[in-house]
Amino acid sequence: MKIKQIHNNQGLSNLKKAITVALFGLSSIAIAQSTEDEKNTSKEESSQAIEEVIVTARRREESLQEIPLALTVFSGAQLEEQGVIDITELTKSAPNVNLEVSRATSSTLTAHIRGVGQQDPVAGFEGGVGIYLDDVYLARPQGAVLDVYDVERIEVLRGPQGTLYGKNTIGGAIKYVTKGLSDEAEGSFKLSYGSFNQLDMLLKGSGAVSDNFRIGGSIASFQRDGFGKNLFTGGEHYDKDLVAARLSFEWDVSDNTLVKFSADYSDDNSAPKSGHRLIPGGLNGDPVLDNVFDTRAGIETLASSNAGLNQNVTQAGATLSIVSDLNDNWSFKSVTAQRKDRSESLIDFDSLPSNDFDAPVIYKNEQFSQEFQLTYAGDSSDGVIGAYYLDANAFDAFDVVLGNLHPLGITAFTLGDYDTKTTALYADFSFDLNEQWQFSVGGRYTNDDRDVLVHRETFLGLGSHFFGNPTAFSLTVPLEGLTPVFTGGRSDSAFTTRASISYSPVDEHNFYATYSEGFKGGGFDPRGAYQFEDVQKGFDPEEVSSLEFGAKSLWNDGAVSTNIALFFMDFTDIQIPGSIAIDTDGDGIDDSFAGTTTNAGKADIWGLEFESTAHLSDSLSANVAIGYIDAEYVEWIVGGVDVSADRVFQNTPELTASFSLRNEWGMSLLNRSGTLVWTGSVSYQDDVHQFEIPQPLLDQEAFSLIDMSLVWSSTDNKYQLGLHGKNLGDKEYKVASYNFPTLGLEGVQSAFYGSPRQIIGSFSVNF
Repeated sequence: MKIKQIHNNQGLSNLKKAITVALFGLSSIAIAQSTEDEKNTSKEESSQAIEEVIVTARRREESLQEIPLALTVFSGAQLEEQGVIDITELTKSAPNVNLEVSRATSSTLTAHIRGVGQQDPVAGFEGGVGIYLDDVYLARPQGAVLDVYDVERIEVLRGPQGTLYGKNTIGGAIKYVTKGLSDEAEGSFKLSYGSFNQLDMLLKGSGAVSDNFRIGGSIASFQRDGFGKNLFTGGEHYDKDLVAARLSFEWDVSDNTLVKFSADYSDDNSAPKSGHRLIPGGLNGDPVLDNVFDTRAGIETLASSNAGLNQNVTQAGATLSIVSDLNDNWSFKSVTAQRKDRSESLIDFDSLPSNDFDAPVIYKNEQFSQEFQLTYAGDSSDGVIGAYYLDANAFDAFDVVLGNLHPLGITAFTLGDYDTKTTALYADFSFDLNEQWQFSVGGRYTNDDRDVLVHRETFLGLGSHFFGNPTAFSLTVPLEGLTPVFTGGRSDSAFTTRASISYSPVDEHNFYATYSEGFKGGGFDPRGAYQFEDVQKGFDPEEVSSLEFGAKSLWNDGAVSTNIALFFMDFTDIQIPGSIAIDTDGDGIDDSFAGTTTNAGKADIWGLEFESTAHLSDSLSANVAIGYIDAEYVEWIVGGVDVSADRVFQNTPELTASFSLRNEWGMSLLNRSGTLVWTGSVSYQDDVHQFEIPQPLLDQEAFSLIDMSLVWSSTDNKYQLGLHGKNLGDKEYKVASYNFPTLGLEGVQSAFYGSPRQIIGSFSVNF
């Protein structure tokens, strides 16, 4: 308890420092602003009212301040002003939201909202947080670290949902909305250069080719040297090498029908990423490196001789949507989508030159989804009725090469092939009871069918047959008639509901109470050790019930907004994926690796969220976001013993906070009139546990990050110059880790880190 007290005090101290820095910035700008105001006392004051934000979180256009949901929206202009690089940066300013790049990857997403999510990006698993690209649910986390380009806005919905989006998710949803096409021919080019030789280029354009047909596209390249080096191979480490493209068209078939098509592709060739060892090598005593971004990983040598893999992630998708107005009240929408991704990954768990614990991996995901919607908009009611279908396949294969356990090496091979079919019907309607009261109710029926094939085999040799070693000798002997191949299937279904009532005594204030339920089907761990009976049974569905009270208000003639949400969640049968070292031959030495997924019986979660925007003057504004969460397991039975008192929630800091300022001035540059915008932000995150059992060496203590940006835009919006500073304090902070102290002879306790300080300059031209 004393240790916890010390950490909390340190966290509060860091928060105080962060707020002090932010207030210093505020005072400096306030002084500058007051001087400017004195010069312009004769000018007529402009309105300071906050611009209305329109969202589509409930599948129809609504004002953010009127919707009875906890929702944070980031506009494309706001993201560009702040120089946001990818979707994980939303963690800094969305309360109780934690988005991180998964361990040993550059583009796989680990997402948690209000304590609900998934730490391990296991093939075939569904995340607790739904990621949407426009209206399409991304079934797998691979490739979900979306770079921010060609975006209109990003919506972050907190809490369980199933009656509003295509796929049911229990933690929340993040919707990436791309920009629409223009009727007029237009285009832009953006060039960015920054620390570590970062060089980003973005070219996009759109326009009409006839009275009823528009086409557009974008192509982007994101390149950067590594934050560190691979000291063994001499290559880059934590680098970036990504190209992406998007093509779309819109066809006005008639006055009432619009057809949209889009296709996107990305190719990530960033170098393999390995963790920073926090302990010396157990076999040769290799010391801990000084630079947390450096590594000595040698798996690329193994891969070139056996597996023949290259670190690479590609993904592609196509979406066809049809929207038709049936009459003045009803409209029909169809969304058809196909997506694929493939990853070749080289995971060096031990981060050392020896083949002590190396894993070449292949992931392949395919999904087809179809959604139909009928939306209604009347004078006093509106709503949506929908049907959703998802057919997804996830395939993974990997070796765990333990080269030091035998002169010839030991390799544990696992192959998993996972099919998911989801069908669902849902409806959600809102009714204006009078001018002040509104009631909404929704329900969803979901059926999930899952089938899995898992092949596990142990070989003598460095690598398996699958990964290119034909001389490997199988050591696997069937146990009690169980072959190395396991097949299983299960079907889960549930009916979940949502209901809310909101009261708006005047236009500026909206109070609401919402009850909602979430459901995520059960399944099988595609890496599981199926010689154990408990593993053969798979894991059960998890469910959550949430009660939320909220208040959304405008003050001072609309110059200040405040959004407050208080929530209580009852979380049952929580799916906890993990991985363990196992001893397959009983000799006391762990010689294999397996996935383990357990159901924690029950957890209680409650929390508070506060968001505010204030226009302090015509040019100066401030944003504050604070999230507090208390998440506690109250039942978790392992081997007949309740271990809940010794377990903690992963990736769920108790307190998150952010404070930002924005100020703009009129400023001419090179004989062009324009506007200079300064933004500064401080974000704070409390202690974070990387695993369900606290690991002091691996967990991240509380820390703060400071960002600043200067952006000049010409009045005619033709030119833009930007200067962005990220993590200006150069804080080292862990975002993920590995803990395998007994697998292999070197021992593995290592961590992956967030980006160091970066300074980035940008130039844009619109034509």
